Amino acid sequence: MDEYMKIAIKEAIKAKKKGDVPVGAIIVMENKVISKSYNKKEHNKNATKHAEILAISKACKKIHSWHLDNCTLYCTMEPCMMCCGAILQSRIKKVVYLVKNEKYGCTHLLKNSKIEFIEIKNNTNMKQLLNDFFQLKR
Repeated sequence: MDEYMKIAIKEAIKAKKKGDVPVGAIIVMENKVISKSYNKKEHNKNATKHAEILAISKACKKIHSWHLDNCTLYCTMEPCMMCCGAILQSRIKKVVYLVKNEKYGCTHLLKNSKIEFIEIKNNTNMKQLLNDFFQLKR
């Protein structure tokens, strides 16, 4: 597995330890990680605190621009509608994710955009991490 995705998984584990859905995201520009984050919805009591949104915000702050056209987003789960909107607006061109989000995933809505979405299939470890989390919650 890609080194960048391993970093995103570490972020997802942080979320799980803090009681949030284990989703992590990082943004890479010119082969350097410029931001990383994890879900903080429960921690911040704020529905917009998804890993992807937080990583985008940090990346924009770091490069002093909202134009992330030369960046790739790595995330552990397929982005939802809100996150897809932020990805589109920030002009990220490539998104790599591990687990299909059967309930809220929306990458199919952007099939005609210039964004390249890549799903890394057969990732049982991430699926197990998510399953374990939701088993504890139910």
